[in-house]
Amino acid sequence: MALLGYAVAIVCLAWVLHDFHIVRALHEVAKVDWRWVLLGMAFDVVSYGIQGLRWKLLLTPFARVRLSRSIRAVYAGLFANLVFPLRPGEILRSYLIANSEGIKVGRVLGSVGVERFMDLVIATASLAVVSLVVEPRRRFRHVADTLAIVTLVLLAIVVALVFYLEAKLETFTESTEREGRLRGRTLAALTALHAMGTAPSFYPAVLASLAMPACQILAIWAMMHSYGLHLSFLAAVVVLLVINLGVSLPNAPANLGSYQFFCVLGLSVFRIEKTTAAGFSIFAFLALTIPFVFLGFAALLRSGLSLRSMREKVGAMPRHTLPRGA
Repeated sequence: MALLGYAVAIVCLAWVLHDFHIVRALHEVAKVDWRWVLLGMAFDVVSYGIQGLRWKLLLTPFARVRLSRSIRAVYAGLFANLVFPLRPGEILRSYLIANSEGIKVGRVLGSVGVERFMDLVIATASLAVVSLVVEPRRRFRHVADTLAIVTLVLLAIVVALVFYLEAKLETFTESTEREGRLRGRTLAALTALHAMGTAPSFYPAVLASLAMPACQILAIWAMMHSYGLHLSFLAAVVVLLVINLGVSLPNAPANLGSYQFFCVLGLSVFRIEKTTAAGFSIFAFLALTIPFVFLGFAALLRSGLSLRSMREKVGAMPRHTLPRGA
């Protein structure tokens, strides 16, 4: 699986760098306005701080998680994604919070799943709004329509599960849990998801879910302005959505290759020349990644882990912790 991620990264980079003019790219970098770059970095760092706040709110029904610990776990997870392939950061940050706060790992991983679902709903809604305002290509409209259908189906399933649990929880007792381990674990996991979705802290978490992509959009928009790409705010929305959808699947460390490919693809919607788009994709990738190399490594050390122990924890967790259920 890791080899497949590296192969995809190589193919993407080969396409991005084909006909790439490095001298021209260096001239464009020389004209960069570094004030916009610093602003973009700041917005990106803040966005993941907001993710830590959202995660804390989702876990409120199970424990009073400290905001500093949730943010630190998020940054440590980002660092793991920069170093290792297949995006193990979600597992690592779940381990850190479960270990420090005494929450069962199944519940923590369930909260991460809720985060991803919320992000999908917001991304789909954003695509729908953008497709009405901007004049995208036909292929972009097809992608937006397909994603909207998938999201509606998933949303219908979640709503059905909520209604099912409302009825089931009235009769769910210890005796029904003993009827079968698999049934008991399934109901326990669904009950944990139900607790997150019905807690008063869920609504502030939704607001945080809106603020997080807003900061990331501002970050990519600031990077565009620093590079001389004076595109609209809605254009930044489109580019970020294309990048996020493209790098959502596990791939090479730090999304290398896939980030550049989908950034160029997003900019092509607005007819940005490929050479300029490729140069920007590399520049934005480096500028937005470097802060998390230092912040993530510091968070990792603060959590009491090293690179070696981080690898061991990520590798051992699926075998030792996940089977315990919620």
